[in-house]
Amino acid sequence: MRILMLAQFYPPVVGGEERHVLSLSEALAARGHDVMVATMPHPQRPAHVVVRGVTIRSIPGALQRATPLFREQERPHAPPFPDPELTARLHLLIRDWKPHVVHAHNWLVHSFLPLRLRHRVGFVSTLHDCSLACAIKVMTRDGQHCEGPAPGRCLSCAGSHYGVMKGAVTAVAHAAFTRLHRRAADRFIVVSKAVAEWSGLAGGKIPYEVISTFIADDIGAPGAHEACAADDLPPDGYLLFIGDVSRSKGVHVLIDAYARLDNPPPLVLIGRRCADAPDRLPDNVRILGSRDHAAVLRAWSGCLFGLVPSVVRDACPTVVMEAAAMGKTVVASRNGGLRELIDDGVTGLLTPPGDAAALAVAMRALLVDPARRDRLARAALAKADSFRARSVVPKIEALYRAVASPEVAADGARHELEGDGLTASQ
Repeated sequence: MRILMLAQFYPPVVGGEERHVLSLSEALAARGHDVMVATMPHPQRPAHVVVRGVTIRSIPGALQRATPLFREQERPHAPPFPDPELTARLHLLIRDWKPHVVHAHNWLVHSFLPLRLRHRVGFVSTLHDCSLACAIKVMTRDGQHCEGPAPGRCLSCAGSHYGVMKGAVTAVAHAAFTRLHRRAADRFIVVSKAVAEWSGLAGGKIPYEVISTFIADDIGAPGAHEACAADDLPPDGYLLFIGDVSRSKGVHVLIDAYARLDNPPPLVLIGRRCADAPDRLPDNVRILGSRDHAAVLRAWSGCLFGLVPSVVRDACPTVVMEAAAMGKTVVASRNGGLRELIDDGVTGLLTPPGDAAALAVAMRALLVDPARRDRLARAALAKADSFRARSVVPKIEALYRAVASPEVAADGARHELEGDGLTASQ
């Protein structure tokens, strides 16, 4: 099949969502599909390049030139409404390349929606967060979980987050085009049951499937990551946080909990340092900033256990999957998709989000009981197989066949049978 991915960002911009699109695109290409990623331009990436069998096409938009609109210049987000230039470029790309399936992953989808009736193509949309229900994508209001969208609430919340004028435009456009998005998609993929609930899909009539994000099959393979340089890591035996160093990811709660421990091992934080990162840190805490994926995996190999103390609704954090594949357990918030990835007391420990005292208790429990820590780690490693590409990607392929034209679906089924050593007549 020819599969067009729509993703506003793509490496070298790196986050959980970007890594998922990268991994999925490369896995599909390795399985014989033609894959193209349409994404925003980046100064460190050519406008048209092929990497590991995946064609990457940069499509600039009109709003991306208005740099004062964006807090982070490396992340000029797609708007919650059609950008005319993005729509025009997507039209030309789809007309010329003729994909069988368009698979959207974020608000770049809004620039595709006006083309939905013009092009006969299967349309799949993955929800990685609360963006179908929330204009700020996290469904958090005044530091608390929001009860759901409502005009007054959304206008106020978006205004606080984006600024009054930009927030008002975002909230109104989001409400209008979200309704169109719900009607236009042939099928939604939600990365966890929690996302289906937050998005108002659970129990409704809109078709969706729960298919988690995934990790590469070779993560955790013996000897695969030891060669990576790790000069800035402490000796083996530290605690590890991977992710944005921000209040929403619970870093302030983590620092509070860590300060309650007596003579703890070093705490290492790897990730983008955000504006609300803590200024003052206890002794023995290191913020290393962003690292490439190989360095992150090397960091996992040397830690005692991981920490995922998010206070916002985490949909399906890949960091938990990578920890498990590297044979490490984690202490995490009992929050959103984390409850689906971690079996409390079996593969890891869950604590109430925002509760520094409870987080400290759980951390202390694993530090003083290495046997328990190892038992949880072994169970996490056993569960990791369900997170690997070989377990997840075939589910997405089957969904593509379900929404593509009958001819494409029949051809895909024939190839699947031939791959199993069968023929259609059998």
